[in-house]
Amino acid sequence: MPTIIIDGYKFRFYSSDVQEPPHVHVIHGDDVAKIWLIPVSIEYNRGYNQPELNRILKLTHKNQERLLEVWNEYFSQ
Repeated sequence: MPTIIIDGYKFRFYSSDVQEPPHVHVIHGDDVAKIWLIPVSIEYNRGYNQPELNRILKLTHKNQERLLEVWNEYFSQ
C-alpha cells in the first residue's frame, strides 16, 4: 500500500479501494480522514479538529497532482 508522508501526515492508498473514485486516507496518530481527490473534499473524519482538517485539505490541494499520479500508477498495475 503506497504511503506518501507530507508534513508528518501519512497519505495512504489501499488496494481494496480500486472500485472507488481517487482518494487518500490521511493518518496521523489515531486520527484518520478520507479525502476525495477530484474534487478535493472530505468523505469522513475520525478525530481531526477543524484547523487540522483545513491543513489537510490545503496539503491535499497543494499535492493533488502528485497524489493522483500515485493513485493512477498504483491502480493501473
